[in-house]
Amino acid sequence: MKFSDFDKGSWEENGKFYDTCLIPFSGLTGKESPPQTAERLERLRDSIDLVERPFKGRIVVYPAVQYDGIGKIDIINEICHNIKSNNFRFAIVLDGVGSLTRDIIFESDLIIAVKDFFGDNKDKGMALFMQKIQQMWEGNMN
Repeated sequence: MKFSDFDKGSWEENGKFYDTCLIPFSGLTGKESPPQTAERLERLRDSIDLVERPFKGRIVVYPAVQYDGIGKIDIINEICHNIKSNNFRFAIVLDGVGSLTRDIIFESDLIIAVKDFFGDNKDKGMALFMQKIQQMWEGNMN
């Protein structure tokens, strides 16, 4: 579900069932043309659906961190830390660029690259991310 699907009452009643937050990162730089920007955002949107749909009822999608620039690492880490301190047990970052790693985004529990959902490896990428989310929930991440 998206964060905007909740009001105060529905969150108080059902929030305990949602332990995982998905934070999209589009990685825009401002150098993209409008069509390139639209394509990047459409791919991110499609990827959000691919991640969230199989786990509906457990994952809440938060607003995207849109721009890639100085300070993005600190911002993403701070968001992950804050959401885990307040409402969620797990934070997953959906990386629209494929440049983020667990070494630098250390506050996230998992990073999933959008590029893994497109092209020849789509089915393999989807199976792998589903397995990694399950492992995260089971506490078996390496």
